Amino acid sequence: MKDKILEKYYNNNNEGTTEIQIGVDEAGRGSLIGPVFAGVVIWNNDIEHENLKYIKDSKTLTKDKRNEMRAFIEKNALAWAVASCDHTVIDEINILNATYKSMHKALKQVYDNNIKFNRILVDGNRFKPFVTKDGFIDHKCIIKGDSKYIQIAAASILAKTHHDEYIENMCKDYPHLCKYGLLTNQGYGTKEHRLAIKNYGITDYHRKSFKVNTDKI
Repeated sequence: MKDKILEKYYNNNNEGTTEIQIGVDEAGRGSLIGPVFAGVVIWNNDIEHENLKYIKDSKTLTKDKRNEMRAFIEKNALAWAVASCDHTVIDEINILNATYKSMHKALKQVYDNNIKFNRILVDGNRFKPFVTKDGFIDHKCIIKGDSKYIQIAAASILAKTHHDEYIENMCKDYPHLCKYGLLTNQGYGTKEHRLAIKNYGITDYHRKSFKVNTDKI
């Protein structure tokens, strides 16, 4: 089946002009170690390129293709940002609030750079309203939004690639972390990762607030 190019817009206003919309997605929310990341993207709808068919849910792309699309998105988006909250913040305020905080930090980077947007398109079913000095900005939660709208898909790719790059750099800086299989599981709770936790315990970089079941390995 031919790859589908995702929708570029959520909707138009009553005057028939297109809103300036920013897509939001996260990566690393379910990881057992390290930060949660959020990406935001305002896409350039004038771009026509064969790469558009690869801007989709980051989980459907290979690592090499994700990194290729990251470079394409960062070069061609009208605006983008990536932000994170580390494991200490996650343990302090919980993963959901840390995810919202990461999203807001990334949105604020764009907004504070005098790039205004009218609507926030969020992957998933929950979001904490984003408030600026000018008031609330409308948002829309879209389940599986990264498979429907190009802004969200692009944000998904940025969040995923920045998260995985962070994990890889952690392993370079702290080689003892490799025994947790992080270079293949990217910090998620695979059998290999959970077995390593059972055998070696958690590290300073693991999320202490996450309960890891190692009894059924």
